[in-house]
Amino acid sequence: MLNWLIALYLINATLLIVHEIDSAYWQEWKLFKLPGGPVLFVFLHVPLVLVVLLGLVLLVWGTFAGLVISAILGLGGISAFIIHMSFIARGSQEFKTATSLSVLYATLVVSLAQLSMTVWAIATGISA
Repeated sequence: MLNWLIALYLINATLLIVHEIDSAYWQEWKLFKLPGGPVLFVFLHVPLVLVVLLGLVLLVWGTFAGLVISAILGLGGISAFIIHMSFIARGSQEFKTATSLSVLYATLVVSLAQLSMTVWAIATGISA
């Protein structure tokens, strides 16, 4: 079971990182009205990517912290989908390409599976 969760984590982390690359293309800092432009946007991703990679290592090691970060990553993917779909629903032109939408929908599907499996692992006490 843990091997499946690790695989889902890796796929979801990849999708979310690809989404963030796409976000740079769409200049997401403008969409969210973040100060600092692309410089701050890039630097904000350093700790985020570090936590994502750390979570994968901790999950491979079979730690509870790895499961917690897995749950957070799953919630993050679901949140990314909801947030971007709400921008699109309000008329935003960003993220409407087939590539962007494919990444967002794939992220939603994988995030739901990952979060479900993570919650089940926590509830049943599965770690290592």
